Amino acid sequence: MFKEFFSRLFRFFRNKKDLKLGFYGPPNAGKTSLANRICKDFTGEEIGSVSKIPHETRNVQFKEKVEINHKNKKMIFKLIDTPGIATKIDYEDFLKYKMKKGDAKKRAKEATQGVIESIKWLDDMDVVVIVLDATENPYNQVNITIIGNLAARKIPVLIAANKVDLRKADIKKVEAAFPEYKVLGISAKYGKNLDNFYEEVFKLAKKI
Repeated sequence: MFKEFFSRLFRFFRNKKDLKLGFYGPPNAGKTSLANRICKDFTGEEIGSVSKIPHETRNVQFKEKVEINHKNKKMIFKLIDTPGIATKIDYEDFLKYKMKKGDAKKRAKEATQGVIESIKWLDDMDVVVIVLDATENPYNQVNITIIGNLAARKIPVLIAANKVDLRKADIKKVEAAFPEYKVLGISAKYGKNLDNFYEEVFKLAKKI
């Protein structure tokens, strides 16, 4: 009886706090674009800058108390946008974008530190959205690493297959790669299918 009481009490206080919603994924998949769109829609502000150059986000950045209203329901989240996860970061890759060698080396070092920081923050997440580029092959070491880390921590996960506005997008391939997770096709750039996205996030949050 006491065990049940304290269990209910714990859930009550847990639900009172803002749930931490983290955005994870490889570089340039659209994590910051999605976080920006959500923040812009509900707070009028963006969370960070985006760029075609990989690893634009190199530090964990967050927005407190983002109240998401959807179909007469509302939940308050702390949105956490993380640096792109990569198994290898080479400064020479940045030279292709006409960056100076010194700047490229600095960016590579910061990006490497950002990956470490992203993994550390996993221990603090309540719900995670993995943002993948639906035009890219989902079967790679980076995605497996991210999924493995989340599965080990038993964190509720939604996979957002981004960039469905592009012709090469293949949601079925993403679904086949991760059959144990809900995969939702979206376009962060154009706000496509965000109603369903919020629905799925709310479902996951209620399971906590």
